[in-house]
Amino acid sequence: MEHQFLAVHYQLYSVKDGERTLEEQTIREHPFQFISGFGVSLDALEKQVLGMEKGTKFDFTLTPAEAFGEYDPEGVHKLARETFVIDGRFDAQNIYPGAIITLTDGGENQFMAHVLKIDNDGVTVDTNHPLAGKTLHFTGEMIENRPATEDEINALIKHITGGCGGCGGGCNDGNCGDGNCGDGNCGNGNCCGR
Repeated sequence: MEHQFLAVHYQLYSVKDGERTLEEQTIREHPFQFISGFGVSLDALEKQVLGMEKGTKFDFTLTPAEAFGEYDPEGVHKLARETFVIDGRFDAQNIYPGAIITLTDGGENQFMAHVLKIDNDGVTVDTNHPLAGKTLHFTGEMIENRPATEDEINALIKHITGGCGGCGGGCNDGNCGDGNCGDGNCGNGNCCGR
């Protein structure tokens, strides 16, 4: 199957009790860019936009099951404060209520967690995606939809496997608008990226 280079300008709302809350939006000049078939975006989002022509407007809703799954209370964990000690001191600069942190499990798999609270005996974190359990409503426009070039695919593969995918090493500055960093934020919790 041919991989498509897609660029979409969108507004993402969560919906609860008929009320919409804006969660995220792109700037038309800096759309969300990705290559289909690599799991860079939500599968249901990719399926909705894949066949759209440039200039097509869209408006669709994804259920929690189609988006980030149901909220799992078992995703909340209390970890020992010692887990966050560096050079004999608790890392208060990076570990505070509201912080999004990267944790590693016993198998060296990394995942994101949201710090909920800090107590004397531990740090409570939530490993659910911030939009887990929420219905998502997307509106927007297809900016570009064309076959991905071999260079774009190779750059994405290099990025996914640990190399820089063409963003010139600037992945932390949010200037990854070439589609090679997946979500424009290189994994910094962007909703459409994984």
